[in-house]
Amino acid sequence: MQKIKIIRKFFGTDYTIGRLFIDDKQICDTLEDTVRDKNNDGDLNDPGETKIFGKTAIPRGTYRMIINHSNHFNCDMPLLLNVVGFEGIRIHPGNTAEDTEGCILLGFNTEKGKVINSRIAWNKFMDIILSSHQKEWMITIE
Repeated sequence: MQKIKIIRKFFGTDYTIGRLFIDDKQICDTLEDTVRDKNNDGDLNDPGETKIFGKTAIPRGTYRMIINHSNHFNCDMPLLLNVVGFEGIRIHPGNTAEDTEGCILLGFNTEKGKVINSRIAWNKFMDIILSSHQKEWMITIE
């Protein structure tokens, strides 16, 4: 089974930039909302860790990921399962924190606070995932 990992690197006031790896090979960068899990314990239950809808990154941890149809995007795309306190967490193209509501955006971080060439990065990611012929993956977010 292929291992997918996101290592969060840069923590802005309204965004988080990370690196996405598959089997320890960096594929692209990621952009997420603000990390509010201040003590990195995998939940948002501690003082000062209030979830703000559409402006909060999912807590660090390991999640099951499947590919299924998104009615919002009208195509098949990755969906993270069993993310406590969140629903519909997808991996999809986008460039700024305004393009995500807790989801993970793919691209290349060449400008502060954003990713570019998102569709190229997402297509590369999907080509790797779909060519594996797996039905389910595990993704770890650190």
